[in-house]
Amino acid sequence: MKFLYYIKAILLTCFLSSFSNLSFAIDAERYVIDSTHSSVEFSIRHFVAKTNGNFSTFEGFIDIDTNDPTKNYTEAQISIKSVNTNSTKRDAHLQEADYFNSSSNPLIEFKSTNWAKNQANDTFLVEGILTMNGVSKTVTLDVTLLGLGEGFNGQKLSGWEGTTTLNRTDWNILGGLGAVGEMVDIRINLEAYKK
Repeated sequence: MKFLYYIKAILLTCFLSSFSNLSFAIDAERYVIDSTHSSVEFSIRHFVAKTNGNFSTFEGFIDIDTNDPTKNYTEAQISIKSVNTNSTKRDAHLQEADYFNSSSNPLIEFKSTNWAKNQANDTFLVEGILTMNGVSKTVTLDVTLLGLGEGFNGQKLSGWEGTTTLNRTDWNILGGLGAVGEMVDIRINLEAYKK
């Protein structure tokens, strides 16, 4: 009898866990990043000035729970080969082993682990794991929900802006130290459509 009781308890636990996951799936809506209306930009010191750049190829999604945004979740991948710093020679150098080493690690990947509300409306501190150059580190982004609304033909859209500053040496990106700064300012603007 005790064995039967334990089996029932296990089955009940599994059922409740499945129900909880189903409830989250119903509450959250998946929005897919529209790269044609989004941007991933960076800025880094070069001696006494700053050099800007961007990545043109990226993809990802945001699961949005409007009832409880702390349950939001996002994933994104960026192609390193799509980097553009307005210099073909420099962009090629960034692919090499002293920078991104794209032949071995072609993607930058981010997966969120926590969304925390800020005091200001529609702003969040989003923590996640950033994997780059074969190294995974926890980072925090300041994220603002720019809006939720409809686009053409009633398509549901969401708009986001995120910023952070990274120390590239934390990911063993060591090229050009002395001439090129360590700290990299990141600005991300996203438009995403409901899947």
